[in-house]
Amino acid sequence: MTTYTKRTRPRLAVTLTAATILAAGNLYGAAMAHADGGPSEPPGTEPSASAPVQVDPKDPDLKLPEGATLAAPKVLDIKSVVEDKGGEERREDTNTDVTFALQAEVLFPKDSAKLSDQAKARLDAIAREIQKQHATQVRVFGFTDNLGSHEHGVVLSKQRANAVQDVLSQELNDPNITFDVRGYAEDYPIADNSTEEGRRKNRRVEVTFPRTES
Repeated sequence: MTTYTKRTRPRLAVTLTAATILAAGNLYGAAMAHADGGPSEPPGTEPSASAPVQVDPKDPDLKLPEGATLAAPKVLDIKSVVEDKGGEERREDTNTDVTFALQAEVLFPKDSAKLSDQAKARLDAIAREIQKQHATQVRVFGFTDNLGSHEHGVVLSKQRANAVQDVLSQELNDPNITFDVRGYAEDYPIADNSTEEGRRKNRRVEVTFPRTES
């Protein structure tokens, strides 16, 4: 009689550390960002790379198949968003940047690029924050909703961005600060353009600059 012995393949134990999870999270986030076939934010606004987490390759809790390696780990960017009660102004803080988004209605009359009387106080506050952060590069981007032609939206959003940049430049009065001013019309919406509430949020001017202080 022949005796057969059943052999079982040894199972590989994999222990995930915080660094492994962070690396996987980066890969997932990158895949999701491009899932729609294009960027979700204006070009040039991607967060800068943060300091990587140090990984000890000899850590006994880190077990991988022989010959396998980990991708370089990164710290996931953390975003803090504060919006006023009416949604007229929103501030976003990440590890690298500060962004102020002001709805067009609090800065300009309808279909106009002439700043209203109440706009200066809001822009003065932003100028003080730019000085506090010792920023030397400032982006001012204008956006509209999807009503009207794209060509008109490009012109209007750029004119509004220029108007905001003019005030900030005068207020800061610093030749070391450079501005990047663009108009994107209805591109890169942050809300649903099928409702008036969403369109109001999309009609905005964003001011972004590097963050150096907490």
